[in-house]
Amino acid sequence: MPKLYLKEYARALAGREIFIACREGILRDYFQDIIGDIKFLVRHDARPTLLHNMPNRFANQKLVKTLGQRLPTTAIVRINPEVDFYDAVLNHRASMFKVIFLERRYLIDDRGNKINAITTGRARETLADVGDLIANVNFKGALACICEKIEAGQCDRAHILPAGKHTIKHELFTVEGSGTLIANNFEETFRQVQTDDDVAIVHRILTMYKRSGFLKPRSKSYLSNNRHHFFVTAIDGIVVGCIEQKIIDAQTVELGALAISTRFRNQRVGVHTVKSFMALMREKGYTRFISLTNNPRLKELYFQLGFVQESRLEYQARQAQSPDVEMFFCKAH
Repeated sequence: MPKLYLKEYARALAGREIFIACREGILRDYFQDIIGDIKFLVRHDARPTLLHNMPNRFANQKLVKTLGQRLPTTAIVRINPEVDFYDAVLNHRASMFKVIFLERRYLIDDRGNKINAITTGRARETLADVGDLIANVNFKGALACICEKIEAGQCDRAHILPAGKHTIKHELFTVEGSGTLIANNFEETFRQVQTDDDVAIVHRILTMYKRSGFLKPRSKSYLSNNRHHFFVTAIDGIVVGCIEQKIIDAQTVELGALAISTRFRNQRVGVHTVKSFMALMREKGYTRFISLTNNPRLKELYFQLGFVQESRLEYQARQAQSPDVEMFFCKAH
């Protein structure tokens, strides 16, 4: 079960309108789950609007009545089944903060892997690569329209989620997310760990990497006691990546505990984190940087940033502490 960060994430949603678009078949199949997630959003001060295209038939009247009874403070908008559902949703308001499309699955890349977060440019590339694999044929055209609305500045965030139990809750209140987020205006900041909330999220991110065997464990107490040595990248105010400052000598600092939330992999968050960290350390007088890792992703990142794989004599003592781990070295220009 993903860890929920209610206080941290609720701040960004409080008082904001969230539009949830759900076609008839999905609404029927996941009726109780969708109601449960919407009620959860209301409890955390969000203002959801549910848009659906359930036909106005006698057989549907009980479901429609139940929606009104269970969601008394939620705006419920019925879209005529005869019109294009996605076009109607995207044109419901001229400006929309967040739109959630409940579908059968999230977006995938050309290898069949889940796409966690993506820009509109890359979403278009993905559509060209894997358009035939999108379960809902009608959604192919909708994806292009979503990108256009975001690029026009008329929508901040669009989420493509697989309908199911807690899927909206896990998308909006966890580090990992449950579907695909499309946006262009991610606001990145780099700063020192400051609060217990920061510590908790960093611990969550590092725990995910520890399970894959690429990081030594850091306890929450270690993170709390050494928070002045930890720095984070935050997107829209939410911590999504971290790095630890480990002083080796007067000239050298080690990049330790470098980890990025799986939600924001392949979004150059790692590049931003490493570059920001090195710039800050150069301001403090450090001119040499090392890192020890066997993580293939980090190796590729370091090569991109001008590191060389080299176990240098002056760092022999540090290498001896991790004899089976490759060392990477970079000297500031």
